[in-house]
Amino acid sequence: MARIRRLNCFDGNKIKKMISYLGADEGERFSKALMSDALVLLNLLFPLKYKFLPESFILIEKDEILGLITVIPTLGNPYKINITKLVFQQNYYDAGKQLVEFVIAKYGAKGATSFTVSVDESHMELFNLFVTGCGFRQCSSESLWKVENYQIKETTIPFRTCQNSDSKAVSRLFNGELISHCRPALERLKEEYQEPFFAGLSNFYKNRYVLEDPERNRIILYLSITTSDNINFFIDISKNEGYDISFDDILNFALKQISKRKSDFCVFIKLKKYIKTSSTLESQLRDRNFNCVQSQFILVKEFYKPIKQQENALQVFLFGDNGVLTSN
Repeated sequence: MARIRRLNCFDGNKIKKMISYLGADEGERFSKALMSDALVLLNLLFPLKYKFLPESFILIEKDEILGLITVIPTLGNPYKINITKLVFQQNYYDAGKQLVEFVIAKYGAKGATSFTVSVDESHMELFNLFVTGCGFRQCSSESLWKVENYQIKETTIPFRTCQNSDSKAVSRLFNGELISHCRPALERLKEEYQEPFFAGLSNFYKNRYVLEDPERNRIILYLSITTSDNINFFIDISKNEGYDISFDDILNFALKQISKRKSDFCVFIKLKKYIKTSSTLESQLRDRNFNCVQSQFILVKEFYKPIKQQENALQVFLFGDNGVLTSN
């Protein structure tokens, strides 16, 4: 009989066997990353609102691992759960469905209000598993564009480091630039832009910057640079569509910051199709002959809280007569 349990440090060899198709080096890295997540016991002791690290679960039958799923709460909003890994044996889609339904039930019972997963546009079987099999809906899409053959130039654009005190303004900027029909699922809280207490224990490194309009004393651009391996860096830009800011100035600033940290690196720019300025940014990326290396659907599943009914309401049933009961 198949059962689902938490991944533990004794599952390493079984995980390697299941993912042997990745190749020795890639499989070793994948397995090592999973097991390092599984060994972080501190995170397991916390209730959902304090969790900050990934958690992995496996579907096992007769001592054989049939599938694995990894989830991580959103920093600053742990009730928004991200599914970051789903692995199952070839054509064993029922294993994937069981794992997805398991984490939805488990974290939903703890108070999670939404679940998000990004699925590569070429994996339509996986897309159908989430949408048809598990009740997710397609909200929008994202793509990654690799920066290539770009000469870094000096720029005087006056970025400053983003502070926790900027979080309310940055979240207002991001939410204000969302396309209307994407807002309910993708709006972000101000806490999602604050440096978490356990930032040093998270599995990625992020630098954050803002650009202000000095005349109006408002933040008009937010820039983040993220890496999990100190080799591949991801640039994310949120900009007020009412301001004409040079894309090259923004990119040169970001590349300059990365070059201070590393001499050899790869840079990718995230294109968010759910942002009003996405078409303009896409044109700028194409004009510079950057290549789109990945496109993903963003799928979400949400739980809505029922409207609280009036407490201590009195229900009255009248037998044998119809009428309206009133009180003065």
